[in-house]
Amino acid sequence: MKDGFIKVACATPKVKVADPEYNAGAMIKIIEEAEGRGANILVFSELTISGYTCGDLFLQQPLLKGCTEGLLKVAAATKGRNMLVVAGCPLVVKQKLYNCAVVIHEGKILGAVPKTHLPNYSEFYELRHFASGKGMDEVIRLGEMEVPVCTDQLFVCREIPELIIACEICEDLWVPLPPSTYHAMAGATVICNPSASVETTTKEVYRRSLVSNQSARLLAAYLYANAGEGESTQDVVYSGHHLICENGSVLAEAERFTNETIYADIDVQRLAAERRKMTSFPGGETGSCREIPFSLEIRENPISRTFPKAPFVPDNKEEREKRCNEILSLQSMGLKKRLEHTGCKHAVIGISGGLDSTLAVLVTARAFDMLEIPRENLICVTMPCFGTTDRTYQNAVSLVHELGASLKEIRIEKAVRQHFEDIGHDENVHDVTYENSQARERTQILMDLANQYNGMVIGTGDMSELALGWATYNGDHMSMYAVNCSVPKTLVRYLVLYYADTTENKKLSEVLMDVLDTPVSPELLPPVDGVISQKTEDLVGPYELHDFFLYYMLRFGFPKTKLYRIAKQTFEGVYDDETIRKWLDKFYWRFFSQHFKRSCLPDGPKVGSVAVSPRGDLRMPSDASPAAWL
Repeated sequence: MKDGFIKVACATPKVKVADPEYNAGAMIKIIEEAEGRGANILVFSELTISGYTCGDLFLQQPLLKGCTEGLLKVAAATKGRNMLVVAGCPLVVKQKLYNCAVVIHEGKILGAVPKTHLPNYSEFYELRHFASGKGMDEVIRLGEMEVPVCTDQLFVCREIPELIIACEICEDLWVPLPPSTYHAMAGATVICNPSASVETTTKEVYRRSLVSNQSARLLAAYLYANAGEGESTQDVVYSGHHLICENGSVLAEAERFTNETIYADIDVQRLAAERRKMTSFPGGETGSCREIPFSLEIRENPISRTFPKAPFVPDNKEEREKRCNEILSLQSMGLKKRLEHTGCKHAVIGISGGLDSTLAVLVTARAFDMLEIPRENLICVTMPCFGTTDRTYQNAVSLVHELGASLKEIRIEKAVRQHFEDIGHDENVHDVTYENSQARERTQILMDLANQYNGMVIGTGDMSELALGWATYNGDHMSMYAVNCSVPKTLVRYLVLYYADTTENKKLSEVLMDVLDTPVSPELLPPVDGVISQKTEDLVGPYELHDFFLYYMLRFGFPKTKLYRIAKQTFEGVYDDETIRKWLDKFYWRFFSQHFKRSCLPDGPKVGSVAVSPRGDLRMPSDASPAAWL
């Protein structure tokens, strides 16, 4: 439960139709099992106490009396358990029968939510037995407890303000405007749905889509517990198809026809962060909602939820390739529009033989093809200096040749040494002045060449470098259009790999594969025995860690403690705890201290949900303090 993670469960016992005493006992066993698994919220299926398929037996007093007694037994069984339970039960209110979701906690019945929309078509005939709960607001007595019965109830956790629970029942979800819509607008972050949805061919696909889409639309977690084996099969079959979804993602799904209990860790802090960010999401519209408080003891349970090491990169190969093609199209289309608008027929790129400049060249070639501009108008400039190695130089030359672009070689040692002399810098002092002088000399050359060709300089720097400020201000930091500005380093690799795998040019593919195999380096320090001596990740840390930090910090606003916790779990066996802590601190420090470089970024296309453009996604002051984050 710490850090906003709540373990939830959906279940249905193998009921005996019209046997409340047996069903209550089966439910209590599941409650005990769920407690052992650390569940904090447990949702049972629709009319669990009685069974959904009782038919006209719902009108019989013995069944209704047995249901009330069974419900009180289930309530008593929750005493002393750190869990909120939602159970389905028929309840009589003023001589009318209601199909209810009953919310139970610590031995008490907190409230009962009646079903609003009663299906009365095809195999359903609920209007024969039940009344709609729409608009009702009553209090009934169950045992020694006074229990509110109304649809507009929110169950609010005292210890976790983001945990606000509401209920709707089965058909309520299938109508054009489900009650959960209003619940979410009033603040509910978790929707519980006890359901009895019959199984027919292909219905599982629609049901899954319906539940996941509703969770996305509401920016909520949706706990859907469906009736299963044990219900009458006189005319239909129930499969126990439970679903736990969060903001459009299916976190857990039951295997049908097994009555399996499913578990997942939802993240209510993440949901709250999404709602804060999405200003179009209605909020504070509580209306007549009745807020009922409850308490949960906060415990640091293990998280069963997993987090991808590379959140910007899909795990599935087919999906990854589709994503890569889409991103390359976004980058190329962005540049295409800029070239059209300016009337430029030439582009100038500094080519180093590294990943970023390689991707920029590939994207620019693609944009040229779209505009039917000859590729020889793509001027690739290699500018060897003190740190250039033969491997990167040869890869740069080969890449340009295989793409059919034009290559210019301009050695800059002489110009840089003249600059050192002009400013009085000792060439043997390999400090930041030594490094940045080279980067700025290269940028000056590119800008002036663009003037000569009446073209534009295409930026090569990626989003990971921008987040860390790993760019020379007014050096490689500057361009006329930055095609990689919202592509993180971990994704750059896969974009280049995708191009290598899909190109029909075998030699080009070989060059790209060798670029991928080359250590990331700005090559601003002299090599040792011809080998790269300056490896970026030795200085600023592993990019896979920084991209992980960047994604969960900017996308969901995770605080440091939570980010450290999930990073430890995700990278267990890869990095030790101290290494993760070290680079996390470095990430925060660099992210805040280097924002001035992002405040004046060149234009460039956004390609994903996380971006650092000062005109789009990230509007922060350049002199903000990182203290609260550190």
